[in-house]
Amino acid sequence: MQNKKLFIGIVSGIIVIVVLFFMLRGGGGVAYKTEQVSRGTIRSFCTATGTVNPLKTILVGTQVSGRIKALYVDYNSAVTQGQLVAEIDPETFEAQLEQARANLLSARANLKQAEATLLEAERNLTRSRKLFGNNVIGQSELDAVETNYAVAESGVGVARAQVVQSEASFTFAETNLRYTKIYSPVDGIVISRDVDVGQTVAASFQTPTLFTIAQDLREMQINTNVDEADIGKIAVGQEAEFAVDAFPAHIFEGRVEQIRNAPIVVQNVVTYDVVITVANPDLKLKPGMTANVTIITSVKDSILRLPNAALRFRPEEQKESIPDRSVNGVWILQNDNPVFVEVQTGIDDFSYTECLSCTLQDGQGVIVGYVKKKK
Repeated sequence: MQNKKLFIGIVSGIIVIVVLFFMLRGGGGVAYKTEQVSRGTIRSFCTATGTVNPLKTILVGTQVSGRIKALYVDYNSAVTQGQLVAEIDPETFEAQLEQARANLLSARANLKQAEATLLEAERNLTRSRKLFGNNVIGQSELDAVETNYAVAESGVGVARAQVVQSEASFTFAETNLRYTKIYSPVDGIVISRDVDVGQTVAASFQTPTLFTIAQDLREMQINTNVDEADIGKIAVGQEAEFAVDAFPAHIFEGRVEQIRNAPIVVQNVVTYDVVITVANPDLKLKPGMTANVTIITSVKDSILRLPNAALRFRPEEQKESIPDRSVNGVWILQNDNPVFVEVQTGIDDFSYTECLSCTLQDGQGVIVGYVKKKK
């Protein structure tokens, strides 16, 4: 048993010695870690966060003030265009309509009275002109009759204006009464209800919101904030992938629909709103969810690619031979020594970078780091 343990220990020691020998044999105590140049696919992308929203959200409000008499829908209710969704107590508006109707009838009666007065003044004027022509009455009497006619004529004009004004008031009161019944303007789903029965709403300065209706939750959009450094890579039609916390294992797919030019500045950080549309047939996505978005800016297949670590590597033992950092390049081993090779690069995916122009071959090793350094 002891002989077996001794044998295993000797073999293990030999293996360690052999490994150290090969690691230290080249480079005078320096060993480099390499990876191969390869052909494959690179998907260039940028990341952003955003919020899931319905494509169209309608705020349903009221144009008149009053007490909520009835609500006919609630959260998650499906509604159709023209459906009655709420009603404001109409009693005050019914009384105003009746008052406006009475004023209109009175104005029309006054108009008839004014027209009758004008007719009488016209007859007196005709009669007086004949009498004046026969020298029966004097000029002063004729002038008085003509004045009465003019007054009666203007009275008809005033009465007609009052009728028009009363008709407008009646129409206004009728419209306000009609506004006490609130209808859905679109087909959709109620995602928010902001009032309760018995609550008084005031429309004096702005229209109060009663409901928020999403027109179609089967089609959603994500409003993302893309950094100004990445916005130049984004284009309409690009594919996007995203995940939400509610379904972390599920990857949703969408497409860039719009790039909005209005900058969003928060603490001197400039971003732009990029709108991504996504189908939601199973209604998994809900308004307000936070989405972690990846926008695919470019995809290239079967291209020569370099490990990004190789582009970052700089050998410490050859500082005097390191080219200017503005020149892209990698280091390869020739006779166990690092040699710089200049390359022109293209797109990258944070793991690999496209090699547009270089003398490297598929399968050739490039230095990405140290296995062992000199002490």
